Amino acid sequence: MAAGSKNTGRNRQLVPGAHQALDNMKYEIAREFNLPVTQGSEDYWGNLTSAQCGSVGGEMVKRLITMAQNQIK
Repeated sequence: MAAGSKNTGRNRQLVPGAHQALDNMKYEIAREFNLPVTQGSEDYWGNLTSAQCGSVGGEMVKRLITMAQNQIK
C-alpha cells in the first residue's frame, strides 16, 4: 500500500463483472470518438489530452445515468 493511502478495504467490488463492463464501455466510447487507444493497452492513455479523456468519462456518466433512469421507469 502506498504511503498516505487511506484504503480501508471498503472499495470492494459489489457487482461481479462491473469493472469489466465499465472497461468495455470506456473503450467502446473511445472508438466512437475515434481516439487512438485499444483495449488491452494496460490503460495507457498518455498520448491523449485531458479533454479527450474527460470526454470519454463524461459520456460514460451520461450513459450510466440514462441506464439508471430507464430502469426506474
